[in-house]
Amino acid sequence: MRFHVLTLFPGVFAGPFDEGVIKRGIDAGLVEVRLHNIRDYTHDRHRTVDDYPFGGGPGMLMKPEPLFDGVEAIRASAELADSDPVILLSPQGRPLDQPIVERLARLPSIVLICGRYEGVDERVRTHLATEELSVGDYVLSGGELAALVVIEAVSRLVPGVLGSAESTSGDTFAGGLLQYPQYTRPAEFRGLEAPDMLLSGNHAEIARWRRRESLRRTFQSRPDLLESADLSPEDLEFLEFLRRRV
Repeated sequence: MRFHVLTLFPGVFAGPFDEGVIKRGIDAGLVEVRLHNIRDYTHDRHRTVDDYPFGGGPGMLMKPEPLFDGVEAIRASAELADSDPVILLSPQGRPLDQPIVERLARLPSIVLICGRYEGVDERVRTHLATEELSVGDYVLSGGELAALVVIEAVSRLVPGVLGSAESTSGDTFAGGLLQYPQYTRPAEFRGLEAPDMLLSGNHAEIARWRRRESLRRTFQSRPDLLESADLSPEDLEFLEFLRRRV
């Protein structure tokens, strides 16, 4: 998996790439992150990347030329197929979720455009980016932190990065539900005990308990997820039981 990141602040990425999952993927040759300074694609001596918006208004907008030229240069290097997405990170984009992450993890390359200032020229959104993603309903100073979120979420799904495919199978949002509660040693801590079921050694019953607790947690905290989750008749019966107890 190769990420191309167009950014005005490549130094933001130095620390996160030296730690954790992303570093593991990079060291194993499974993940590659290439940082492209947007100013390198300017054509004036001041390396100008922004300008005032037509019609007036506060702040500055990122100019289209460096972003178009940057993406075109990446494509010309034969490291990006025409079908690979060019993603603009923006609070106006579609909210990032696990199905999107899973789709992106199946691709060979992704371009991430990190906006700054008051945003980007609209022509970048409509004629350069193939999709627009948001990491939440709030505003950041730029798209760099959002790009890190995308890279982290996608990288951990690249086969081999976590060492085991089972490492992600029980994640929150895997299968459309929140993750079940988990416990580790000691079994009793300050009077708080781990559920006896998890200590029973009965793997079938443990799996059933985990599924029900996942349903319970989703029902209590994110009932909206249940509308699109893959639910069995037994799941639906348990959810009805929970509804009757409200």
